[in-house]
Amino acid sequence: MGQDISHLQERMTIVGDLDAASFVPWIRRHAAKLGLSHHISHTSSMRIEVEVSGPGDLIDMMEVGCSLGPIDVWVESIERTAITRGTA
Repeated sequence: MGQDISHLQERMTIVGDLDAASFVPWIRRHAAKLGLSHHISHTSSMRIEVEVSGPGDLIDMMEVGCSLGPIDVWVESIERTAITRGTA
């Protein structure tokens, strides 16, 4: 049985004026609502890195949600990088 190609794993690097203390819990809640597996690997006031896995459409929704984010953050950019089993 092969791997479902609609199930992806990506690293999102979110850059901007980020209040990590409020944004990180928000990211966790949003990912959970979408049913995405996630791991936050770096947080600072200017950059947050989160690894997400799940269906591509839901990862797209995660990106849109994060770009709009909560009111107390300003997201300048989100860079998405595919993670393969060898680079995880």
